Amino acid sequence: MITDLATLRLMQLVSPSLPIGAFTYSQGIEWCVEADWIIDADSLERWLTDLLQTTMQELEIPILLRSMQAWKEKDMTSLEHWSELSMASRETCELRLEEKNRATALFRLLSSLKIADVDQYESIIITSQAAGFSYASMAWNIPPHQACLGYIWSWLENLVIAAVKLVPLGQTDGQKLLMNLSGRVTEVIEHARQLRDEEIGSSSPALAIASAQHETQYTRLFRS
Repeated sequence: MITDLATLRLMQLVSPSLPIGAFTYSQGIEWCVEADWIIDADSLERWLTDLLQTTMQELEIPILLRSMQAWKEKDMTSLEHWSELSMASRETCELRLEEKNRATALFRLLSSLKIADVDQYESIIITSQAAGFSYASMAWNIPPHQACLGYIWSWLENLVIAAVKLVPLGQTDGQKLLMNLSGRVTEVIEHARQLRDEEIGSSSPALAIASAQHETQYTRLFRS
């Protein structure tokens, strides 16, 4: 069960207005548009569906679930392991910088909000987004399934908003995409729950190529 207050805290945590800089990243979509890999709503949906079923399903959500469990058990060794894996899985400089910058910004926010005991865990929380997100979820009594829903929704909404500006697409097209893609989220979470520790990991060569090319793109609106 999730309480009303926990629901509101989750909405706050995944809001685009959360000051962690999420809106400044496109995760390679800006270069995909430049290269005509993404040219319309259909090609964007294929791109995001692939990432949902690889990066999110095989890496991000399994790590988030394990991080929440590790916070619950106060298992710092496990937290460090999953945070290190999260960072090691970023295949380009700008993806690693995004991970580090957003994790650090989230820690500063949680610290300023006086979340219980957060300052003593700075060295872990600044290493990955999942570490800070899972800590806030545990502190605010957000159940793991709802935390996963929020984590995916935040990622998905941010990239759709970026693509609406870049392709460009209409706002209605963006909402249709969110409707279509959100229907896959529960399946992604359930698959992620079934993974064994040794199965966690994902390779998305197209994302790595797009991100690497974006690092030297002549003109850019987004940081990645």
